[in-house]
Order: sequence, then C-alpha cells, then structure tokens
Amino acid sequence: MADHMSDQKKSRREMLEAFVTEKPDDAFSRYGLALEYLNSADAASAETQFRELIQRNPGYVPGYQMLGQLLAKQSRSDEARSILNQGIAAAAKSGNAHAQSEMESLLAEL
Repeated sequence: MADHMSDQKKSRREMLEAFVTEKPDDAFSRYGLALEYLNSADAASAETQFRELIQRNPGYVPGYQMLGQLLAKQSRSDEARSILNQGIAAAAKSGNAHAQSEMESLLAEL
C-alpha cells in the first residue's frame, strides 16, 4: 500500500524522468520530459533533453521543431537555423510535409 501511495505522489516529470532513465532511447518519453521542462520554465533542461532526443532519434521530427522554436525564442538564430535545417531534412525524409512547412515558416522568420 505504501508503495502505491508514493507512486501516486510522483509528478508527471518524475515519472518521465524515470522512464527516460530506464529507456534512454525512447523518443516519446524523452520528448514528453523535454516538454515538461519547457512548461515549468526550465529552458536549459528542456534544451538538453531535446538535443539528446534528436541525437538518439534523428528521425523524430517534433524534437527539431520544438528545439528550433526554443532557440528562436532565445534569439539564438544561428543555432535555430541549424536545427531547423536538420529538422526540415528529417521531415522531408519521413514525408511529414506539415512539420516541414511549419519549420520552413519558422526558418523564414529568423
């Protein structure tokens, strides 16, 4: 019973951190963790997770998109351009035209 109660008290972020520790190559868990950091205004941790995500899962298009947006918001245009160009290539390769066009729009604004 005590274990069950402590599990319920774990935050979404703590659960995602545990998933990522257990399965570091699981793109969905790492993406979720990065978004949790982003939502709690921890941009540095979010950036670290997005970078790790695309290093481990180069075909996971949303990671490029979110990292590109994060860098753009921080006025790190050169880094954002680099990530977005990688993301556009990954989106084109996977046939994700929607994400590709969104990243191309963001790139055009930089």
